[in-house]
Amino acid sequence: MNLNYTPAQQALRAEARAWLAANVPDAPLASFDTEQGFAQHRAWEARLNQGRWGMVTWPREMGGRGCDLIEWLIFEEEYYRAGAPARVNQNGIFLLGPTLMEFGSEQQKKRFLPAMATGEQIWAQAWSEPGAGSDMAAIRSRAERVGDHYVLNGQKTWSTRAVWADWAFGIFRSDPESRRHHGLTFILVPLDSPGVTVRPIRQLNGLPGFAEIFFDDVKVPLENVLGGEGRGWHVAMSTAGFERGLLLRSPARYQESARRLVQLYQANRATAGLDPSIGEAVMRAWLDAEAYTLNTYMTASLLVQGGKIGPESSTNKIFWSELDQHLHETAMSILGLRGELLPGASAAGDVGQWLEGFLFAQAGSIYAGTNEIQRNIIAERMLGMPRA
Repeated sequence: MNLNYTPAQQALRAEARAWLAANVPDAPLASFDTEQGFAQHRAWEARLNQGRWGMVTWPREMGGRGCDLIEWLIFEEEYYRAGAPARVNQNGIFLLGPTLMEFGSEQQKKRFLPAMATGEQIWAQAWSEPGAGSDMAAIRSRAERVGDHYVLNGQKTWSTRAVWADWAFGIFRSDPESRRHHGLTFILVPLDSPGVTVRPIRQLNGLPGFAEIFFDDVKVPLENVLGGEGRGWHVAMSTAGFERGLLLRSPARYQESARRLVQLYQANRATAGLDPSIGEAVMRAWLDAEAYTLNTYMTASLLVQGGKIGPESSTNKIFWSELDQHLHETAMSILGLRGELLPGASAAGDVGQWLEGFLFAQAGSIYAGTNEIQRNIIAERMLGMPRA
């Protein structure tokens, strides 16, 4: 792998850095887990799209730049370096978008991708169910085909961004006689459809970052099926590969957190330096963030040359989720009791965001497939070990 950037890649970095310097809001946006913040982040998605930075790997005709994954990583580095807002439509642009590119019809691509890029359509993920969390083969929500549409019934839970999202993508059991991963269909559902009920679920910080979605005789046209009837498992596994392996968590996110962690340690060295283990934890966090970056560049290089992401995506998922937890646990150790202050507390100063990050990081080993499930995948599919 050549770690030197080409002139074209350097030019892209310079263009992205200049645009972000001129356009990133001076003040942080409100949390997108609030109605006000959701609207602010939707407007930011539209602004990104105006500069054709919404999703740089998309084709030009869909509002992208036709960049490869190496160029995407370069843009992400500049994005996080600039302190740009978090992406409220990450379920759409990073997960569903690439899946549509692979499995969608031309009509579906033209219908959904441009609206996704502008923030006109914000997407929620509707996979997990009360009896089927990481085990998506246990899906029980039903899709009954009636003429030119499906009738959906069932319940989804832990649906990220669903409280104010416009659409959801999920898998439903379209063959009532099927078992496990057979007989599932991947369906796109407008959340304002009659019969859809969205019930917010509060996170550790008290904000509704998730929701339950109830489907009661919801009619969805056949044209909203992605990848064909009964092929939902195959399509969903492709989406899960994007989620676990590369697109959902760019290494720049952790590089920036590691840089801030080093600064936090240096600012509090008079107290944190009394415990040598804290300094060692900071160093490990920085090194792990760099290791994840190099591994991601290697994976991206493989994909650019026509390779595929396989069960290796599970190793990525475990690494970035546990890295995120380690970063924030180390920050809590540095801050001591100050680390318990919420961002809105008068005495929090500039350290309150560490608690927000710490609380969110706890979910990292659960969403996108629990780390226990990922270790099973690694054992069975990469190491050839027998099922327990």
